[in-house]
Amino acid sequence: MSILQLPHDKPAAVLIDWHATLVDTHDAMYHAVDDVLPRLKELGLWDRLLKPEESKTIEDAKLVKYVRENNKLHPKITAQRKISRTDIFEVLFGADGDAKRRIHQAFDDCYKKYVDEVHPLESDIRVQLERLRQSGVPVALISNRKREFLEHELRIVDGTGWEDLFDTIVCGDDVEHRKPAPDMLLKALDNLGLTPAENCWYVGDSTTDVIAAKEAGITAIFYNGAGWPDSWLDKIFPNTVSHPHRPDAVVTSIADLVHLARVMLAQGKRVDRARG
Repeated sequence: MSILQLPHDKPAAVLIDWHATLVDTHDAMYHAVDDVLPRLKELGLWDRLLKPEESKTIEDAKLVKYVRENNKLHPKITAQRKISRTDIFEVLFGADGDAKRRIHQAFDDCYKKYVDEVHPLESDIRVQLERLRQSGVPVALISNRKREFLEHELRIVDGTGWEDLFDTIVCGDDVEHRKPAPDMLLKALDNLGLTPAENCWYVGDSTTDVIAAKEAGITAIFYNGAGWPDSWLDKIFPNTVSHPHRPDAVVTSIADLVHLARVMLAQGKRVDRARG
């Protein structure tokens, strides 16, 4: 595959996605999706589902077709727990911003019943994020979910709470447009006093995250914790005219991410000294 394995610049800041990158909230998320999909007609969204020929991939077209016929996700998708609700709504509604705004709002109404189901995605997340911040890199948390839900999950995750690990937090209801729009990333950088550039990294597990990073003009790092093969990554990042966005690098764990950042910071410092 042609995805670069190294970012172009050492990080001046690292922005990180929440769900399926740092924590596992799959059960809560899929319960809420299960609750909201049967309400598409009630919400006035049934006729705004994409047509099969408008889908990015054959798999996307199959997902839309199944939802049309069954008012729910295919059991295999639910069992795999590998696609986020944001990507699900992107597959269903494409560029229809109003439809996505309404489905996200309906999702939030359902999600509140399940918000206590949150677990670290990896056992050493806290340690790794502490190492990253000890390197002098500010860390921002990005999440499409509602702030009241995220703040609750931050307080209870890992039995310790992770509020102290982030220099700024931006949620879906803090901006006008959620991901894949770049608004949340741009707001986080503004909060940190930084200008969008390649030395700002955004790490996330979905195509939506990559699009948001590229639209913001910053480095996109794909978190492949799900273990997708390269052939699948080439399929979901096809590098076509209609779907041009691809990640600049891929990591398989937060430890890999932190190691990459620390190595590039060390190399960058040596280069800076040489130039001086």
